Amino acid sequence: MQSMNDKLIWKEEGRKAILTCPVFTVEEHYCRSPQGKLKTFSVLDAPDWVMVIPVLESEQGRKFVMVKQWRHGAGEISLEFPGGVSEKDEEPEITAARELKEETGYVAGRIEKLGAFNPNSAIMSNRVHFFLALDLKEPVNQELDPDEFVEVEIVPWQEVFHNLGKAPYTHALTGTAMSLYLQKTFEI
Repeated sequence: MQSMNDKLIWKEEGRKAILTCPVFTVEEHYCRSPQGKLKTFSVLDAPDWVMVIPVLESEQGRKFVMVKQWRHGAGEISLEFPGGVSEKDEEPEITAARELKEETGYVAGRIEKLGAFNPNSAIMSNRVHFFLALDLKEPVNQELDPDEFVEVEIVPWQEVFHNLGKAPYTHALTGTAMSLYLQKTFEI
């Protein structure tokens, strides 16, 4: 019996790496359409990523621990939630805890998964996993990679929410993380 989705599904018949970079590989995928035509598609094959929303509760209200850094693709400074690439065979929860500590110096007492998305399912093969980091311990030193230059900022959550889409809050994954945070926090 044929499902309704069968007329949408392409069958991959092969693939070839075109360019390998440190953070992704560009591949050609050779796929047959539901009508039987063979086509070539470019796909960025990358490891999964994580993004962490570190929450600090204070007498002045709820705040987020965020990182400010230069983003080469955009050519500008971005203020965003900490995150990074999962190492080979590393579980996303482990990546979340590691990236939080490396980029901010904070360690979470609890980490909760909020969800996962495809960053751009039209051309990318990976997923980004979103986490909430709670019960943060006093920060220790950052453990940045040699090519990371990151400043930590503590920002009221409402400031982040109201300024999404305006510099320096232009990182799309920060907006996605914020939507998951609001969904969980306000159960909307």
